[in-house]
Amino acid sequence: MRTRILKGFSKLTENQKRNLIAQYCKDPEGAEGEMKSLLFADPEERKNFLELSENTISSFHLPYGIVPNVVVDGKVYHVPMAIEESSVVAAASHSTRFWAEHGGFRVKQLSTIKLGHVYFRWFGEPAALLQRWDQLKAHLLEHLKKVTASMVHRGGGVISLELIDETRSIENLYKLELEVDTVNSMGANFINTCLEDMAEGLEVFFGDGKEINDRECQVSMAILSNNTAKCTVTVEASCQIDSLSRITEGMPVGLFADKMVLAYQIAHMDTYRAATHNKGIMNGVDAVLIATGNDFRAAEAATHAYASRSGQYRGLSWCEVRDEVLTLGLTLPLAVGTVGGITNLHPLARLSLEILGNPSARDLMGIVAAVGLATNFASVRSLVTTGIQKGHMRLHLSNMLNALNADEEQRKEAEIHFRGKKVSYSAVKHFINGRGH
Repeated sequence: MRTRILKGFSKLTENQKRNLIAQYCKDPEGAEGEMKSLLFADPEERKNFLELSENTISSFHLPYGIVPNVVVDGKVYHVPMAIEESSVVAAASHSTRFWAEHGGFRVKQLSTIKLGHVYFRWFGEPAALLQRWDQLKAHLLEHLKKVTASMVHRGGGVISLELIDETRSIENLYKLELEVDTVNSMGANFINTCLEDMAEGLEVFFGDGKEINDRECQVSMAILSNNTAKCTVTVEASCQIDSLSRITEGMPVGLFADKMVLAYQIAHMDTYRAATHNKGIMNGVDAVLIATGNDFRAAEAATHAYASRSGQYRGLSWCEVRDEVLTLGLTLPLAVGTVGGITNLHPLARLSLEILGNPSARDLMGIVAAVGLATNFASVRSLVTTGIQKGHMRLHLSNMLNALNADEEQRKEAEIHFRGKKVSYSAVKHFINGRGH
């Protein structure tokens, strides 16, 4: 079928959309059936799921696994992860088991302040704006009370409101910076509602019935920031160097510890290494966020902005040795929610939170950061010992055998043959072909 511009697609029924898109596949009937089979059978669950997004015609499934024995501040969690890469779950499980035996992870610092901004241009005298700031601030905060009442009742609300001069960068530009605490919700909708309410209040305050083009104050936009540099969590884990002996792959513990510290220093110094180092952290972070119905895209944006806060992109975690004790640490900017949004609508997101004991947003921040540090530690450990490919490709052997349509006998033979060997797709293909496949 020739690809063409589609008009009125959103107005079609679910079945009509699926049928139309299936025509672009090699086997339209089979494609349509497969897409339909991946949706919830229960009508109510299906309806809720379809309404989560626009133009939904199917669901895209990821493996949903568990990393057991994640100990955070003495409490044990069995953490759901939604990710297609088996080596991430396996490595995280190995890492969290080790750290569970050595005190687990500790939350050392946690803050939950989130930011949003109203950008506006001021065409009057700067002094006139500054002179009226105290009056304007009181007006805006009073204007916000009707919006923030329920959040204040839950223990959150507005923390501060500041006027920031941006005219050195862009002529006539100022912004209002709002700091809020959204308690157990991620709070994006709440923050944006507050900001738009403030923008309206700003225009009313300076409007005086004038036409827009004649006003001294013109609002440009109101939007939250995903740069959550004030909404962070720091986790650490420590153990005696001698305790590392069973995970060094035969390397002397002193040398292993030295190589680990150097690897983290390189990630701090070298942007090329830092990008991959931080990706190893986000392997765990994103998988838990997806499983719990949180916005992993916002977390990615915040993480990379935070990693660049010094002017150079750097690794987010660190490792040091003092008095024969190795300590790992990670500070992560992280805005999460355990109520509202998809967490109430997606059945697996809801179950994930139940499995975790229905944690508060603050507790979930610690859990997510701990898993991120665990996956990071696992990958760096592999790098300084056997190399990343040995374990990584061994766990991908099953996927390769599936892609090559290996039968049960060939799978068993391949697993024996590649035990202890480096695995590559070409080597597996050659082995299967050599067995008459």
